[in-house]
Amino acid sequence: VQPGVEFDHSNIIHYQPQEAQPLAQWIESTRMVYEAHSTDYQTRTAYWELVRDHFAILKVGPALTFALREAIFALAQIEQELIAPENRSGCLAVIEEVMLDEPQYWKKYYRTGFNDSLLDIRYSLSDRIRYYWPHSRIKNSVETMMVNLEGVDIPLGMISQYLPKQFERIQSGELSAIPHQLIMDKIYDVLRAYRYGCAE
Repeated sequence: VQPGVEFDHSNIIHYQPQEAQPLAQWIESTRMVYEAHSTDYQTRTAYWELVRDHFAILKVGPALTFALREAIFALAQIEQELIAPENRSGCLAVIEEVMLDEPQYWKKYYRTGFNDSLLDIRYSLSDRIRYYWPHSRIKNSVETMMVNLEGVDIPLGMISQYLPKQFERIQSGELSAIPHQLIMDKIYDVLRAYRYGCAE
């Protein structure tokens, strides 16, 4: 069902428990729970309220791949500053080139002006980039970036700048400043919010 949560390219409609009360009250007379669609990007508290109101199956999609994109973009910025120009992956430029050359997965969803399209390609909450990660050019550029960053010590100040939550976990000893661990932990941030909502 749709419990009143939604998102588009740049906006999020947050859960309003009072608006969902008719659905929440009706299902109390059954032995069922709801599957809630489009729950991406809600707050931790909203996930808890959704589960409390019997929307116990929380469907998630783009929020996870958006977190992957954020982590890769952050690491690409770090690579830009740490790696010599001739050795850089050019990851962000490759992503952009591939998506502009092969627009079938985003063209009918994003805005039409060139600058607007570029913003949506890079930052849309719908995260159409997720369909391009397996593309050989993008995959190779990301792998090059990872190899480049695994070969250097990433300064903590840069991690604080680009991945502040991961910086905190490094400081507390929960995480290492290893590129693939930084990416996974960024994705886990989304799952942590869902876990909070589902905890008893």
